[in-house]
Amino acid sequence: MAGARNFRDYSVWKEAVELATLVYNITEKMPWFEKKGLCDQLQRAVVSIGSNIAEGAARNSDSDFAHFLDFALGSAFEVETQLLISKNVGYLDDERYQELIFKLSSIERQLNGLISKIRDRQG
Repeated sequence: MAGARNFRDYSVWKEAVELATLVYNITEKMPWFEKKGLCDQLQRAVVSIGSNIAEGAARNSDSDFAHFLDFALGSAFEVETQLLISKNVGYLDDERYQELIFKLSSIERQLNGLISKIRDRQG
């Protein structure tokens, strides 16, 4: 069931943009030597979540949309890993880490639900 999709209408896209903004605010405070390491990886992965949702929404088929949502979910898992590393090395305190993981878990659940809904429709 292909059709015009407006990525701006998806709450998961809105939450992904919000999370990316938070991550950028956090990474700007990381040590200078991480700017080409963990910061860069984390920023690329978190931006990829919302970007893949938007790009997938522009595709003509539900199958293509689901494929891009899979990419978004993979990026979310990358972010989860990188946030844990950031916490483990002392760049994030436990409270901030839990806040980000809570937001990220909501995004992951929504992506899983949307992917399942699309694939269930396909039979």
